[in-house]
Amino acid sequence: MLKILIDNPLMLLFLVAAIGYPLGRVKIRGSSLGVAAVLFVGLAIGSLHPDLKLPEIVYILGLGLFVYTVGLSSGPAFAASLRREGVRNNLLVIGMLLFAVGLTIIVQKVLHLKATLTAGMFSGCLTNTPALASALETIKHTVPARALEQMLAEPVVGYSITYPVGVIGVVLAVSIVQRLWRVDYAAEAKRLRTFGASNEPLLNCTIRVTRDDRGAKTIEELSRSLKWDVMFGRIKRGERVFLSTPQTILEAGDMVIVVGTVEDLQQVAAFLGGLSSEHIGLDRSEYDYRRIFVSNPQVAGRTLKELNLQERFGAVLTRVRRGDDDFLPHDEMVLELGDRVRVLSHIDQMEAVSVFFGDSYRAVSEVDIMTFSLGLALGLLLGIVPIPMPGGITLKLGFAGGPLIVALILGTVGRTGRMVWSLPYSANMTLRQIGLVFFLAGVGTRAGYSFVSTFTKGGGVAIFAAGAVITCITALATLWIGHRLLKIPMSLLIGMVAGMQTQPAVLGYALEQTGNDLPNIGYASVYPVATIGKILAVQLLLLLLM
Repeated sequence: MLKILIDNPLMLLFLVAAIGYPLGRVKIRGSSLGVAAVLFVGLAIGSLHPDLKLPEIVYILGLGLFVYTVGLSSGPAFAASLRREGVRNNLLVIGMLLFAVGLTIIVQKVLHLKATLTAGMFSGCLTNTPALASALETIKHTVPARALEQMLAEPVVGYSITYPVGVIGVVLAVSIVQRLWRVDYAAEAKRLRTFGASNEPLLNCTIRVTRDDRGAKTIEELSRSLKWDVMFGRIKRGERVFLSTPQTILEAGDMVIVVGTVEDLQQVAAFLGGLSSEHIGLDRSEYDYRRIFVSNPQVAGRTLKELNLQERFGAVLTRVRRGDDDFLPHDEMVLELGDRVRVLSHIDQMEAVSVFFGDSYRAVSEVDIMTFSLGLALGLLLGIVPIPMPGGITLKLGFAGGPLIVALILGTVGRTGRMVWSLPYSANMTLRQIGLVFFLAGVGTRAGYSFVSTFTKGGGVAIFAAGAVITCITALATLWIGHRLLKIPMSLLIGMVAGMQTQPAVLGYALEQTGNDLPNIGYASVYPVATIGKILAVQLLLLLLM
């Protein structure tokens, strides 16, 4: 059987995925490993034979697909987060990396480890292959040729022993604190609706306007001054029914349909008058509403303000459904291929509106291979470009950093002329999942045998334990400082911890726990700084210890 798997790497890949994926769904005391279980199955199978491993291209392809799709979907939110608390979040990560360096030096002194082995241990604890490559490059420039071969092997040994615990330790830390602090991820998502992560249901109701002291303010002025996050739809004034606009001024006696969350609807109803049992939305003889797929590339990547639906068709968007979540539309919202928009329009214009948006499910199931491949190729190109650093060292962003940075830029831009960079939501999620499984299976099988063999050698247990201490203490300290002192929501923070580890497996676990996309935003916001920081940190370690 082992011979068959060795000779058929594709069979090995899908066997690891087939065992690991359902295993990750098994819950123990309410928690599960999620997709990260694929990594551990890969380690177990890879440990059976030195040749039982997937080709390097498998995990490189998976890593590129995963980080590129994460970057595309997180781009706009990432840009928004930088304008808010991005500097604070990245300073936290830099501070915790320095803290990890300090812990590593203490461990090195206690266990009397070689500097080269310590550098590999640090890279493994923080699961960062570019940091390991930086350590090897630094050793090449500082060690005499006669001792070079042996010293180049030592960081790899330290890395292979501590890499698995770099994943397990963080997953355990997140699991412990979310139980200890009784984190309510759903409530956090509700508070952070500006990030587009809330899955709180949207409702509509009819409100009777009885208040007549509004100072002739328009709907737009009322919403801005009272911070209403709702959409106004049809208005019945006497026997006439018409669509609201931002410039509409409500009058006493009006009946208006409003869309929003329960809490927001209660606030609007309390101010304007009260809820009415009359449902003017049931009359569809003049104005109708319909769910329409966004499949027209000319619409995707543009803001609702640019589309100017009110003037073109006299139509109003009342909801945008992306994946399983409904969002209230606003002028700066950028539509994506695969979105489903709820349109309210005169019946004579409904067909024209459908044609404008495309409304083709088949079209949004396809991927624009040209823009997808071009964007990913640009990311890989950026990853191999050498960046000169002080001390004659060159930095490369690698197969993860390059595609992520390019994807964040393209995801924020949305489109360039006729080229739409974003992916349909369903296609993005599918490619992301496939990429993550490929990465975890590839890394697991390739590290499995060396992990077991180096672990069983003298000192392997001590190095493994030391790595667990560094990983767990650093992760717990980051979670405590970030959540308790800096008040960062846990949904974002566990994504930041995954980004600090530069570890897709931890991000996959974080997404499983929260049930929303906030961890993606935290991950993307600190990943570039964390990657560069760890590359420089491992060089600092070698300079201090050699």
